[in-house]
Amino acid sequence: MKRNNWKKTAALVVLCIGLLSAAGCQLGETEVVFTDALSENDVFSINGKTCSLAKAKVFLTNYQNLYGTVYGVNLWEHDFGDNSLEQYVKDLTISQLAQIMSMDFLAEQQEISLSKEEAALAEKAAKEYFKSLSKEEIQYMDVDEAAVRELYRQYGLANKLYAQLTKEIDEEVSDDEARVMEANQIYVSSKKKAKAVKEGLKNGTDFLTLAGSYNEAGQTEITFGRGTLPAEVEEVAFGLEKDAVSNAVKTEDGYYFIQCINNYNQELTDQNKQSILERRRKEAFDDVYDAFVETLNSELNEELWDSIQVTADEKIQTKSFFETYEKYCKW
Repeated sequence: MKRNNWKKTAALVVLCIGLLSAAGCQLGETEVVFTDALSENDVFSINGKTCSLAKAKVFLTNYQNLYGTVYGVNLWEHDFGDNSLEQYVKDLTISQLAQIMSMDFLAEQQEISLSKEEAALAEKAAKEYFKSLSKEEIQYMDVDEAAVRELYRQYGLANKLYAQLTKEIDEEVSDDEARVMEANQIYVSSKKKAKAVKEGLKNGTDFLTLAGSYNEAGQTEITFGRGTLPAEVEEVAFGLEKDAVSNAVKTEDGYYFIQCINNYNQELTDQNKQSILERRRKEAFDDVYDAFVETLNSELNEELWDSIQVTADEKIQTKSFFETYEKYCKW
């Protein structure tokens, strides 16, 4: 595996497994100020409320096992020339925990809380997850059931806040808005080359043959939705039928020729609808969250967190924290 590919692959694992809810992944970040004012067992605090090392190591351990194995390959056993994977997992841990805590403060301000039924489900999830841990994992994370229960409660409240603040968004996404098509492209930067391509097409030369000789873009075969290509090209491309080839489309950077392979990929269009919905939800949430989070004060125990190392150990395999949450807590 190439050194620069692990992040993309690890991200793909999380997307494919689908363990993380929307509130736990991509809602912005809480800025953390480095300080030495915390106790030796506190990783960070926000507005005076602390996160213990034990809680942080629950997330860290789950992330290291989720991200550390791809298609049966243990990435921790491979030398990529730096510790970027470890740093990425550690940064992700702090970012997500800080965000969850910030969201819980916002939930309190918005008078949003878990119902008795929801709290009971979060407790069931905590019990099941803690029961799944081996003695070695409990010792490694130095965690007890009470800390796990609190993590599930905090995570559940953050998810409920997100659901409440995004429930009013328009969930209707039209086929046309989400449409994804497949095509071949030829991009050239000069009028002279565009004329040569145009002449070749007129004389019956195969599109791909011309692309091999003239295309200056990084790839010939492309899959795209709205907002991906220059507006002038998009307008023409989405009007093409299967196998049709456009004339030269002039943009400020050069000229495009588009050959339609499939003007409506159903599977990718359905996936894009979900992406559009998530983007709408995130925008609606961020309108409230971003302004609120600026009012919070935060501190990080930099010395403690820097001392923590991600250790690959065949006895430390837990990675079901988020999966167990999804099993019980769907709000």
